[in-house]
Amino acid sequence: MENQSTSPRTALVTGGASGIGLACVTLLARQGIRVAMNHLEDDSQGAEQVARLRAEGLDVISAPGNVSIPGNAEAMVEAAISELGGLDYLVNNAGISATRDPIPPSDLDKIGEDMWMALLNTNLIGVFRCAKAAAPALRAAGGAIVNTASTAGVGLQGSSTPYAASKAGVVSVTRSLARGLAPEVRVNAVAPGQVATPWTQNWPAERKQAALDKMLIKRHVQAEDVAQTIVYLLTGAPMITGQTLVIDGGMTL
Repeated sequence: MENQSTSPRTALVTGGASGIGLACVTLLARQGIRVAMNHLEDDSQGAEQVARLRAEGLDVISAPGNVSIPGNAEAMVEAAISELGGLDYLVNNAGISATRDPIPPSDLDKIGEDMWMALLNTNLIGVFRCAKAAAPALRAAGGAIVNTASTAGVGLQGSSTPYAASKAGVVSVTRSLARGLAPEVRVNAVAPGQVATPWTQNWPAERKQAALDKMLIKRHVQAEDVAQTIVYLLTGAPMITGQTLVIDGGMTL
């Protein structure tokens, strides 16, 4: 069910100041959609990117807040919806790895309670917090949600055991939300492989090459590749819900 109103469509993108989130904000805004870019309150890059996009003539507003904090996440969503005047699309993209270098599954001593809580609160519970807060507006609009999972959530190890578990949880909660918000709201997820973003730009060359060697399509996944798929699942694909689409150039094959 897509909103048939003549008023501009609206979207909220969490973790929108860089990487996949910023690519989503940009692509949505260039399609004439009014977009709220979520970013951490103390992240100057968020305000800078909003200003840059607005200077291009795009209708982008700032939505500061932290999805990992109960109450703060919901207040951010509610404020964004109020300023947007409703909500058609939600992209739950905010996420962290909590480690620069991968932690092998055998190295249990490097994984503590704080790491588990940080990853689950941001990557998994943050998705549910934002979806729950946005649900009334999305139902009213006949809208859609796309959550950012990872190939780490569909069988690969990823950067750590808790990271992989958090992203597997996103795949599961996507299915549950699709059931719970039907028939008004469609809910899907994307599972990117290794993506060329600020998050991965300082990774060792051999780590990047190892992923490339496994890909059928011989180039690294770009943030724009993922954003194109997210926007398709939001604005098109009227009969797709509860699914997780892998975007990895065939690496997991």
